[in-house]
Amino acid sequence: MPSAKQPKRTTAFFAANPVLDATNLRILRQVSANPRISVKALAAEIGMSGPAAAERLQRLHEAGVITGQRLEVDPRQLGLQVTAYVRVRPMPGELQNVAALAVATPEVIECHRVTGEDCFIMKVLVARIEDLEAVLDDFLRLGNTTSSIVQSTPVPLRSAPFPER
Repeated sequence: MPSAKQPKRTTAFFAANPVLDATNLRILRQVSANPRISVKALAAEIGMSGPAAAERLQRLHEAGVITGQRLEVDPRQLGLQVTAYVRVRPMPGELQNVAALAVATPEVIECHRVTGEDCFIMKVLVARIEDLEAVLDDFLRLGNTTSSIVQSTPVPLRSAPFPER
């Protein structure tokens, strides 16, 4: 039986992008572990020339496998002490308005349309509970909300698992 620290399983990948050969998967693992890695260092890690590694990186971008890079900032360092997940069940006819409000609300840093009783799940960052109340009040004009405040994050945001080839 696999331990809780290192599960022993593989992830099935169906209809994966054909550009994902073994070398490109190694490149993705390296870049995922260190997004600031230089092409020279990447090439050395995977045993390729710099130009060959750069060309493969470029192809991964062009194929839409790599969609960008982002800066990670600790929200607490910005004074955003409260992280909440908010579920929204829109009133009839308000589905598009909830989506538009989520886009227009800077405190909403992530929003997904989902199946189930609620139509949206949003991640919200605010400085204080009172600020969360103000955000919720905006959404309550369009439907019902249910919120959960994050206490801790045992698994922070990470890359998708890469298939083994």
